[in-house]
Amino acid sequence: MRLDILLARAATRLADAGSPSARLDAEVLLCHVLGVDRAWLYTWGDREADSFDQARFEALIAARAAGHPVAYLTGEREFWGLPLLTGPSTLIPRPDTETLVAAALSRMSGRAGRLLDLGTGTGAVALALASECPDWHALGIDLNPDAVTLAKRNAERLGIANVGFRVGDWFAALDETGFDVIVANPPYLSDDDPHLALGDVRFEPRSALVARERGLADLHHLVDASRDRLASEGWLLLEHGAEQGAAVREALQASGYRDVTSERDLAGHERVSLGRWTGERR
Repeated sequence: MRLDILLARAATRLADAGSPSARLDAEVLLCHVLGVDRAWLYTWGDREADSFDQARFEALIAARAAGHPVAYLTGEREFWGLPLLTGPSTLIPRPDTETLVAAALSRMSGRAGRLLDLGTGTGAVALALASECPDWHALGIDLNPDAVTLAKRNAERLGIANVGFRVGDWFAALDETGFDVIVANPPYLSDDDPHLALGDVRFEPRSALVARERGLADLHHLVDASRDRLASEGWLLLEHGAEQGAAVREALQASGYRDVTSERDLAGHERVSLGRWTGERR
């Protein structure tokens, strides 16, 4: 079958299954099977697919029609311009989290320092920041050993040497203090959040999504515990849900952080809240 016809049929199947990005999904999956980019597809769509490639592609389309995330089917997702390996042990890196990277970079530029990324997953945030700030050393921590293995593979694959990864439950396996910047994208959904039943989230690890106290428990813990790990004048930056900005700012201010503010994502939602630790407890 010609590639353009195969692609059109796949896109129709995904649209009928409810995919909001059916054509793009089909193109990404076909590119993955063929080992080409999308420009190649547009140029050579009149070529015939061989039977092996067609069978692989149709199997991937069936999995996508059942809801499986494209990033898990291809094993890769781009984040901050970096091609990252992905897998079901981690959250899929999303554009919203680039808000966290941008906010951290504005507090890191022009100097050297030490960065801690808690709940690192694929290593996306730590790797993005380490790649932009070669004079900094980044450390990523995750409770899931499979996630840490994946993050290490990403660092090696990308040739980013100023970053390390370690298994641990937040700060439990960490003796170091004096970090200049701590970032985290912790679980922040409540256990009855309707998003848990939608889209790719259905297939992602629940432990990386859901927190007690209506999604605020881990955010509150990090606000409190980070004070003992930050250097004087160090920054804590936390990604959170679109409706949680006010609660996180209140927690930061109550714990003695200064210059507390929130940053908005591309959709205009408060996505990251941050504060500077001066060493003065309240």
